Amino acid sequence: MLKNKVYFAGPLFNEAERAFNQNLTSKIENIGFTVFLPQRDGAELNKPPFDGMTQTERNNAIFNLDIKQILNCDIFLFVLDGRVPDEGACFELGIAYSNKKHIIGLHTDMRASFIDSKLNAMIEGSFDKIFTSKQEIIDYLINLNKS
Repeated sequence: MLKNKVYFAGPLFNEAERAFNQNLTSKIENIGFTVFLPQRDGAELNKPPFDGMTQTERNNAIFNLDIKQILNCDIFLFVLDGRVPDEGACFELGIAYSNKKHIIGLHTDMRASFIDSKLNAMIEGSFDKIFTSKQEIIDYLINLNKS
């Protein structure tokens, strides 16, 4: 059974993060997957109807749209880079885990948050696989749909 809908979770709050996310998304889409990238496809965009909303209305729209997309995805991809994983994406991870989504991570950051471990055990334990390079993710996704 093909699993081709990917929800892309992770930090998206500066130019470097957004460029990284877009680059990886393009690579994933080029191998035949559909990706929901919140910075591109979500309520974060400054376009109608979101541009006319109050901050509270927009926050509610972001929350509801992202939850809907997580529930509709086949694969939940979490970019774990940063001093600690993005807190919003951690919440999304809990939704994905509780709904038995296939969960993969990308962690290229050399920093560690815990002694002898890069991640909190409650975060790390949620993943089916964690990769350390974009190419590993692409190879995995290609092979996932072959099986």
